[in-house]
Amino acid sequence: MNYDASIFVAGHRGMVGSAIVRKLKQSGYNNLTLKTYSELDLRNQAAVSAFFEETRPDYVFLAAARVGGIIANSTRKAEFIYDNLMIQTNVINEAWKNDVKRLLFLGSTCIYPKFAPQPIREEHLLTSALEETNDAYAIAKIAGVIQCRSYNEQYGTRFLAAMPNNLYGPGDNYDLKNSHVLPALIRKVHEAKMAGALTVEVWGTGSPLREFMHVEDLADASLFLMNLPELQYSELMNHPAAPALINVGSGQEISILELVHLVQKVVDYRGEIAFDTSKPDGTPRKLADSSRLHALGWKHRIELEDGVWDAYRWFLQHLQPAI
Repeated sequence: MNYDASIFVAGHRGMVGSAIVRKLKQSGYNNLTLKTYSELDLRNQAAVSAFFEETRPDYVFLAAARVGGIIANSTRKAEFIYDNLMIQTNVINEAWKNDVKRLLFLGSTCIYPKFAPQPIREEHLLTSALEETNDAYAIAKIAGVIQCRSYNEQYGTRFLAAMPNNLYGPGDNYDLKNSHVLPALIRKVHEAKMAGALTVEVWGTGSPLREFMHVEDLADASLFLMNLPELQYSELMNHPAAPALINVGSGQEISILELVHLVQKVVDYRGEIAFDTSKPDGTPRKLADSSRLHALGWKHRIELEDGVWDAYRWFLQHLQPAI
């Protein structure tokens, strides 16, 4: 991307979008178009069409989405499938109509089957059943992947779908009903410490394995992918097993039990952890195979313990007094 290129970051106030904006500005890109939800409802087809016709961005980072943890995903499925389908359908379609040079559609590795072979490769998409608790969100994101592929095939667009694993970092959601596992643990353990509670309850058995990546690493990978030389970018577009789809991960995993102990260490909580085994674990293991991205020359920089310290500091500075 030229430094004066017009860039639209959809969802710039979310954790992922805000990290992409920070990375773009740090890298010298300042011709950014940013719209809040009140200024532009991406679910509104007419509004999105008018916006694209007026701004004509050269590049689009599609980070806008309705997201949440296991509770939100399993209890608000209608919202998750409707909002995500509408957002991505409108943005991708208008990106084609207005000759966007490249679009990066950001999803999640929850698009892959519940019992996919591990580590999960891009070609495992749609090979077996999804995890039941987040199937609505996953199907919406799968539709986005297929839409990118279809537009590339029929219209010659250059739309790439990137699937990160579990993300965390500045700007994360710490609401216990809607957040993902890591921010939920940070808040729960911190509040237990502040209250002098002897026990913290955690859902499940603690046995599932998860891969975590700091959102600043995802932002770095997003800019890396958008700036790939044409030959390498074309190879991703036309990959025979998984066209226009690439995993973005650290390649490292940790059990929920180990993660809880890490959060205890960072927060300095000396109490006990009680696992409620009547509650669901979710997918037993979810490690993304990011070898294609690594082979292109990108690797994560922020190790998990350093990242959890960073996330906890952000929580204390921005949210703790208000919670």
